[in-house]
Amino acid sequence: MEDLLKLKDKNIVVMGVANKRSLAWGVAKSLYQAGANVIFTYRKERSYTKLQKLLEEHSLEAKMIVQCDVNTDESIQEAFKKIGEEVDCIHGVVHSIAFAHAEDLKGDFVETSRDGFAFAQDTSAYSLVAVAKASRSLMKEGGSLIAMSYLGAERVVDGYNVMGVAKASLEASVRYLASDLGKDNIRVNAISAGAVRTLAAKGVPSFNEILSKIEKTAPLRKNVTQEEVGDMTIAMMSHLSRGVTGEIVYVDSGYNIMG
Repeated sequence: MEDLLKLKDKNIVVMGVANKRSLAWGVAKSLYQAGANVIFTYRKERSYTKLQKLLEEHSLEAKMIVQCDVNTDESIQEAFKKIGEEVDCIHGVVHSIAFAHAEDLKGDFVETSRDGFAFAQDTSAYSLVAVAKASRSLMKEGGSLIAMSYLGAERVVDGYNVMGVAKASLEASVRYLASDLGKDNIRVNAISAGAVRTLAAKGVPSFNEILSKIEKTAPLRKNVTQEEVGDMTIAMMSHLSRGVTGEIVYVDSGYNIMG
């Protein structure tokens, strides 16, 4: 399988590991199994500490760990400059970053504040554009960008509110970036993951109800795991999906097809 993936010794940047439940951590574990060199970014010192602990617990070694605040262009550019000085070439980026203020996930969407709307868009959607711009020159052999989305981008999910709109923007950005970067042999896709107990998911008031509904109605009658999302992500990043770009791939036990 390692030969099919062709990710051995490839340099892949993983952004967004908050803790062991993070989708980004699931992707990182799958990348290690495929033999990739994993480069991590983190925003705050506490995330760095948690990441170091995870790596130690699993006896894994990062190729590099770089600070990056996706809400500022300067921080993104500086992070990828440092990465470029260390590895010269990268082959992929996993963008698993989204955030909205807690008050904008409660109550009615119509009550969303202007600042809250802009912040969710900037953190969850525009950051992918900025990361694509900063990483483009480092993908000298072509590459793959993968973003993380959710069904709330296209359907109303109770309690998802402004994050659903941000994810819709993210998915549209995936398509436009795929069009722009295809000439550089850089593919851009998104994984629309089913409900997984991540730190971000805990902020959605109806999350437990969502989990229960999926188990009852999804074709596979189960919720997806972090590992399933991680494995599909590396498949979409690897040689196996070399003819695919601009797509939203669902990893949700088939829940999205149900009426």
